[in-house]
Parts: sequence; structure tokens; C-alpha cells
Amino acid sequence: MNAQGSPGTSPTPRKRHVSLRANPLRRPSDRFEWWFHRFLLALLVVGLPVAGYSAGTTAYEASMRTVRNAAAERHQATARATVDVPRVGNVAKQPVPVRWTEENDTVRTGAALVKPGTSKGAAVAVWVDRSGNVTSPPASALNAKATGWITGAIVACGTGFGVSVLWAGARLLPDRRRYAQWDAEWDRTEPLWSARFGR
Repeated sequence: MNAQGSPGTSPTPRKRHVSLRANPLRRPSDRFEWWFHRFLLALLVVGLPVAGYSAGTTAYEASMRTVRNAAAERHQATARATVDVPRVGNVAKQPVPVRWTEENDTVRTGAALVKPGTSKGAAVAVWVDRSGNVTSPPASALNAKATGWITGAIVACGTGFGVSVLWAGARLLPDRRRYAQWDAEWDRTEPLWSARFGR
């Protein structure tokens, strides 16, 4: 017997491809959901990196302006401790009075954080503002970069979270509407079925 006449074999049925648009069971809500999910996917792929990069760059540039302004308004001076600094417990640094001389020979005094065990007259590096007061050191470019990266990461995560919430909402709202339609149809159909079976 040839292959066509052998038992147990049958011609393979041809699969008929039905496009999504031609599917008669496809509802308008299905079309909306399909297109909205494609839009959200494009927003995620394109919008997430753009939002993260833009926010990070903006934060970095703003931080660098602050760094430059702070560096212009502050300068470093070499002061001298006016007292011996005792060693007290595990304190890393403690405030002590210091004295320094400005470029115009003005003698200034203030308080600076120094390490325990520093002797009187030891050199202490301090940052001074335009008014001659001891202040904190200005932020560095590294701080600005960290601010940019952190801000960009937060905005990117926020964008991803927002897209995921929209994605879930785009599934939840049409499903609720479908369930309500099915309930309404069952309310109309159920009495006919009950009457048919004598209930």
C-alpha cells in the first residue's frame, strides 16, 4: 500500500490565518486595549530613557550651578587652634575656637571641627564665607553627578511605575465593563433558561 492508502494517516488540515482586524469576535474594547497597550509599550521604551536622562541632566546642571556659586562665595584658609583639644570618648571631631588672618591682614576668630588630640597652635584648614565666618566646604562636582544619577534613576522608576499603573488600569476598566455587560445579558437570558427547564 502506498502512503495515501495506509491506515491512520490523513491529510494535514490547512490552518487558516485570521487577522486581528478581521476577527468577528473582536470587540471595540479589545481594539482599544490592544492599541493602548502598544502605546504604553512605546512610551516605556522611548519615554523612560528620555525622562530619566532629561531629569538627571537638569538636576546635574542645577547642582553644578550651586557648586560653582558656593565655590565663588567661599575660600579655604589656614587657621590655628587656640586651645588644646582633649581626647573625649569616641568623638571623631569636636568644635574648638580657631584664629586665622585674612589676605588683608584682618584677624578673624571662629569655631571649627577638629580631631581630638590636636594641640594648641596646630594648623586647621577651614572654609570661610565672604563675611569672614567659618562655613561648611562647598559641594563638589562628584556631589552634582550623584544628584544627577539619583534624580534620573528616580524619574525613570517613576515613569516605569506610572506606565505599569496605566497598563493595569487599561486591563481593569474594560474588564469591569465587560463583566457588567455579561451580567446584564445574563439577567435578560436567565429567565428564559429557567422557564425552559420548568424552574
